Amino acid sequence: MDMTRRGFLAAGGAALALPGLRAQSGATQYVRYTEGKVTHYGELEGDVIYPLDGSVLGSRKRRGGKVNLADVTLRYPVKSPKVLAVGLNYKSHIGNRPAPTRPEIFYKPTTALQDPFGPIIVPPGSKDLHYEAEFVIVMGKRARRVSEADAASYILGYTCGNDVSERNWQNGSIDNDQDMQWWRGKGCDTFAPMGPSIAVGLDYNAQEIELRLNGAVKQQQKISDLLFGPPAIVSFISQHVTLEPGDAIFTGTPGSTSAMKAGDKVEVEISGIGILENTVQA
Repeated sequence: MDMTRRGFLAAGGAALALPGLRAQSGATQYVRYTEGKVTHYGELEGDVIYPLDGSVLGSRKRRGGKVNLADVTLRYPVKSPKVLAVGLNYKSHIGNRPAPTRPEIFYKPTTALQDPFGPIIVPPGSKDLHYEAEFVIVMGKRARRVSEADAASYILGYTCGNDVSERNWQNGSIDNDQDMQWWRGKGCDTFAPMGPSIAVGLDYNAQEIELRLNGAVKQQQKISDLLFGPPAIVSFISQHVTLEPGDAIFTGTPGSTSAMKAGDKVEVEISGIGILENTVQA
C-alpha cells in the first residue's frame, strides 16, 4: 500500500489530504488499477477512484461505487496496442546537431511498458542505462491519414513516460556491443514506465516536465518547447501507420541524460498530470 501512496504529490498545486494526483482545472484524470485480482479503469478525483463501466477508451461512464486510491495498485494507465516514440524533439536535447525536418519515429514493444512504482529492471549485460523523461500522447480514436488541423480530435489525453535507454546498445561502437536496431537499447522489459494517470482536457502548452534522480533535478523543460507538438506527430505517423485507440506515443526527451544504477529512484513529473515514480532494480 505504501508503494501506491508514496510519491503522489499534487502536481502544480498544494498537497491533498492524501498525497495524490490533481488534474489541471478543466482536465479529468483517469487511471487503470488493480483491486484484489481484478483490473479496472476509473476516474480519479483527489484520493478517490470512481470505477468506469468499461474502458477509458469507451464512454467513460461511471458505473457506481468508489474506491480509495490507497487501497489499490496503479497500473500503466491504458493497455496500448502500440508504443511509438519520437527522437530529437527538443532543441535542448539536439545540441549542435541539425534539427529534424519531420518527426523522427521509432517503436518500443508493448512488453516494455511498466507500472507506476514498478521496478526498472537492469537487463543482463547493461553497462550504461539512462533515463529519458517524456510527455506521452494517448490516442482516443483510430487515426489514418488525418490532417494536422484535425489531429487533436483523435487524441484522448496525455500522461508521463520514461523512455529508458541502454546507450551502449543504442549507439556504442560495433566492437562495444552496439546493435543494428534499437530493439533492446530502447525495448527491454520495463523500459517504458508510463503513468500514473491520463489527463483528458489538459492544456499541455501550459505544463512543464521535470525528472528527478534520487531527488536531484536532472531534466526540466516546458512542454511548449517541443519542436513537433502532438498534432504534428499524430498527423505525420497516421500518413504511414494507422493509429489505434490506446496507442501511446512518447514525444521525446529534453536536455541531457545520465546513467542510472540499481537502487536509484527516478521520478518524472508533469504539472497537471502527476508523478511517475520507479526504482531501478538489478
